Amino acid sequence: MRLHRNLCFAVIDGLTLIFNEGKYADKVIQQLLKRDKRWGARDRGFVAETTYDMVRWKRLYAEIAEVKEPFDRDNLWRMFAVWATLKGIKLPDWKYFEGTPLRKIKGRFDELSKTRRFKESIPDWMDELGRKELGDAIWSKEIAALNEQADVILRVNTLKTTKEKLQTELFDLDIETDFIDNYPNALKLRERANVFSTEAFKNGHFEVQDASSQLVAEFLNVKPGMRVVDACAGAGGKTLHIASLMENKGQIIAMDIYGNKLNELKRRAKRNGAHNIEPRVIESTKVIKKLYDKADRVLIDAPCSGLGVLRRNPDAKWKLQPDFIEKIKKTQQEILQQYSKMVKAGGQLVYATCSVLPSENQDQVETFLKSEAGENFTLVKDKKVLSHKSGFDGFYMALLERKA
Repeated sequence: MRLHRNLCFAVIDGLTLIFNEGKYADKVIQQLLKRDKRWGARDRGFVAETTYDMVRWKRLYAEIAEVKEPFDRDNLWRMFAVWATLKGIKLPDWKYFEGTPLRKIKGRFDELSKTRRFKESIPDWMDELGRKELGDAIWSKEIAALNEQADVILRVNTLKTTKEKLQTELFDLDIETDFIDNYPNALKLRERANVFSTEAFKNGHFEVQDASSQLVAEFLNVKPGMRVVDACAGAGGKTLHIASLMENKGQIIAMDIYGNKLNELKRRAKRNGAHNIEPRVIESTKVIKKLYDKADRVLIDAPCSGLGVLRRNPDAKWKLQPDFIEKIKKTQQEILQQYSKMVKAGGQLVYATCSVLPSENQDQVETFLKSEAGENFTLVKDKKVLSHKSGFDGFYMALLERKA
């Protein structure tokens, strides 16, 4: 591979914003890709994937390059030289790469790869937490899997098409996909492609949604005609899946504390042809209290550390802090205590997170069931999805039933 100056400059500019100004990697990359209209798919792919790669391995590359934060541009070029060397890419004779110690880079890599926190490029506290909660052997496998690039998975919108029809439609555009066993509405792309520019996407035939995330709506056990509350709906990935499983019959109340996310859900619902969704902003506890004992199903897709989705959000490794995880665990329990009251007698509740930590998952469910609010509920089943076993995001879901 030959390095092109304008593409490398884009990567360095992006890393400056992500590392030094705390910007979100996905937003920065979105902006970078609009930088030059002449760039083809391969150029844009290089910028996106190289930026993500360097964010993912920040600690390892900085250690090898012997640079410390905040990184100035020279530091970032040194880290870039480490990235290129380890990828086997020949460095051009640009001034940024003068005196790059190629053999030393490879030696340092071999040496640092013996220590998990460097090898997997994670903060010390995260390594300690993962080891404590999952055990040394499982954590080693899990964090290695969470450092791999995520596949692109589509969820077919069955309100508008079928898996077979969508596969054919995309094949005609040279986008090849595979079915995934035990994921009834999923298609996995064989190679990365810009699926958002397709007519199929514009016509609402699919959403991009990881396979593990697709399990949650199925777990909720919904049927057409029910009243379902998606209590932490966000921009509505799971809400839309529920709508398709309910065949547009019944009522879905999609709630969130952020109105802008629900506005995005409205746009997506229109594109998807989902007509049974009613967004409600949680401005006070009144919104919740009005629905006490009224829902057949409640989904609590709780705010969490997001440790199960590091493959697609590698910058979360550097943004997350231990005190945030402690705070979010309190929030999770408060939400369970309050929102569970919306489930009517005989109804069901799913508590889900995209975390792999038992303290955010089964421990929260156990605490809830022992509490006054949880004494009328029983655990029907739960599912722990680990990335190193599934090949997809790390997730947890528990199905609870309120006694009739």
